[in-house]
Amino acid sequence: MLAVENLEVVYEGVILVLKGVSLKVGEGQIVALLGANGAGKTTVLRAITGLLDVHRGEITQGTVTLDGAPIHHLDASATVAAGIGQVMEGRRVFAEFTVEENLRVGGHTVDRGRVAAGLERVYGLFPVLAERRGQVAGYLSGGEQQMLAIGRALMASPRYLLLDEPSLGLAPRMLGQIRELLVEINAQGTSVLLVEQNANMALSIAEHGYVLETGKVVMDGPAEALRGDKDVREFYLGLREEGAVDFRQVKHYRRRKRWLS
Repeated sequence: MLAVENLEVVYEGVILVLKGVSLKVGEGQIVALLGANGAGKTTVLRAITGLLDVHRGEITQGTVTLDGAPIHHLDASATVAAGIGQVMEGRRVFAEFTVEENLRVGGHTVDRGRVAAGLERVYGLFPVLAERRGQVAGYLSGGEQQMLAIGRALMASPRYLLLDEPSLGLAPRMLGQIRELLVEINAQGTSVLLVEQNANMALSIAEHGYVLETGKVVMDGPAEALRGDKDVREFYLGLREEGAVDFRQVKHYRRRKRWLS
């Protein structure tokens, strides 16, 4: 199990971004982490994968553990070696490298034999990348670059794959393909922590979900229950009350409406 317990994160020594966040990703699960821009979702991922120091952030309280062993003190390369991979928001492929060169970079922590196996797995999951293995990555479409970013993370054979807004900027057709690919990756034995604003997509494939707002978990539960929750539907599925600017205000407006009626 990958577990975050009572996590607090501060940037620049003064900006408190996470305020006691706790969440768990069990082996074989897909877990969704929902929230609007600025909720702290990306900071949660940085705390797990050892990238906080790059952004002048630090954990001031709490732990991140993998199978009960603390990992929040590890740097990014050691976290990858421990079995955790991340696909960052915005894809961030190496635009001047070929598709295969990008993938091989993702496998730099494993031996040559595992690189070959990783390439076979990725090309099996993403046939379009196999067709374009010699093409410069900067000329791929946005959806193809997202596939490449996911494939690059899979090259290290992570037990847990963390994805930051993989649906961002994708056409509906491509979004459906990414959704199905995440299901297939999970079926192959990789657990997934999916950070998304697209709540409908995330909750449709997740087993459990967490709602993050202003650095705090304000709701969690089985994904199907969250998908059917009226508050979640109003705020995250585009059905919010006029004037409600955050998730907690949705609840306030609902209670106020009941009281007035």
